Amino acid sequence: MMSRKLTVFLLLGVVLVAFALGAYNYQRRVQNSQMEKVSQQEARLVRMHSPVLGPRDAPVTLVEFFDPACETCRAFYPIVKDLMDQYPKELRLVIRYAPFHQGSDLVVKLLEAARMQDKYLPVLEAVLDAQPQWADHGQPNVVLAVKAAAEAGLNVERAMEDVQKPEIDALLRQDVEDLTALEVTRTPTFFVNGRGLPSFGREQLAALVAEEVARARRP
Repeated sequence: MMSRKLTVFLLLGVVLVAFALGAYNYQRRVQNSQMEKVSQQEARLVRMHSPVLGPRDAPVTLVEFFDPACETCRAFYPIVKDLMDQYPKELRLVIRYAPFHQGSDLVVKLLEAARMQDKYLPVLEAVLDAQPQWADHGQPNVVLAVKAAAEAGLNVERAMEDVQKPEIDALLRQDVEDLTALEVTRTPTFFVNGRGLPSFGREQLAALVAEEVARARRP
């Protein structure tokens, strides 16, 4: 009886190890494919229209493919903000839109309308703060995002006119085209000076930024 149980446990262990190795190898293949695309099409990482936070001439560029309805993007925002505070002269954040969730495209347009009013950062933070209220993935309530933006100082009447401008549609189309070409399939996805994270996580992001900052500081 004990021998049979031991055999079952051993078989289960072999299956779990095989599954883990398979998942790891698959992830590595996906990552290698993505980095190959990035190296071949590096111009797709940053566009002239992309929102930039931090000094535009910073030697280290952190690109984030971002969805305003993404809970992980919301969780990582203070982490990214801390990194920018840590390296105020060396690091800039470039935001690329990845509207994977229902309703996200409308909120992206709202953010771009806020940028036209020089209200991008306060509206971005207000929308993220209010995300649990408006970003129901099955039935998002974008009206609540608009309300949060208004409370952050957005002129909503003007914004509702600006969101219909063709240049905002063109900007969003370009970001979607770029993320598709670069095989970005989840948010947030980060690149630091064109380098992807070895694996996803707070420590990995901080380590890669620190490495690039150290490289930039070398004489």
